Amino acid sequence: MSAPTLATRRSSNGPAHASLKGRAPVRPARVLLHVFLVVMSLAWLAPLLWAMFAALRPYAETSDKGYVSWPDKLSFANFTNAFTQSDMLHYFGNTLIIAVPAVLLTLFLSSMVAFYVSRFDFRVNLALLLVFTAGNLLPQQVIITPLYRMYLLVDLPGITASGKLYDSALGLVLIHIAFQSGFCAFVLANYMRMLPHELTEAALVDGASVWRMYWQIVLPLCRPAMAALATLLSIWIYNDFFWAIVLISTGENMPITSALNNLSGQYFTDPNLVAAGALLTAIPTLIVYFALQRQFVSGLTLGANKG
Repeated sequence: MSAPTLATRRSSNGPAHASLKGRAPVRPARVLLHVFLVVMSLAWLAPLLWAMFAALRPYAETSDKGYVSWPDKLSFANFTNAFTQSDMLHYFGNTLIIAVPAVLLTLFLSSMVAFYVSRFDFRVNLALLLVFTAGNLLPQQVIITPLYRMYLLVDLPGITASGKLYDSALGLVLIHIAFQSGFCAFVLANYMRMLPHELTEAALVDGASVWRMYWQIVLPLCRPAMAALATLLSIWIYNDFFWAIVLISTGENMPITSALNNLSGQYFTDPNLVAAGALLTAIPTLIVYFALQRQFVSGLTLGANKG
């Protein structure tokens, strides 16, 4: 009985011992990497956590005890006041009117350009793509004055409330499309080049038109890249403040980023109230990111395993 028992113990302990022996030792470099990532994550989240802490405290308490102090009371009163005092729902609607058409039209137009320069061979296809991409290299501040004068000269009676391209949501949509199309065309063109040319060649042999090849064959395959770009565009256009200040003069027509100005008084500003308003304005971008998170990550890792 003792021999089989000993043999059984050896056989039962053998694989476990082998697995422990075969496990790779933890290297100091890997430990340092994880420590660095944890520290950077905390440093990245620190401003957000501090803003949340300030937004949950009343200003009377922080002015009396200071921001670096233990709170006596935490509440969501600042969030309620920020939402009502800034008329945030109205500005959310203004931003929606600007962001949704700008994102959809940018993706649609840039995908058409990317399809043409990536699936057809002609002499100036690369030059055309470089022209679209070069628009992103131009600083926005350089064209403020000529663009402002041009917007004042363009009359749109009956189309915009102001009767001009200036001080209208249409003007912001057009400028976002102009500045973002180059980057999107560049990304989509590189992605479309990765798709097998046999797909469009077979469709061409079967008598498919160029539009059908673009709309029914190539575009559905670009869904991960389109989702990643849609996430980035939504965040960029939603957070825009520069063009809204330059091209909008009526306060009622401004996007959500200008709603925070309504929380600042002429002689006094409640920083806790502003922190609550800033956190409220960030909620839609988080919703967009989490809704498209899977497609966004897959779009960013396109081509990582190629080769």
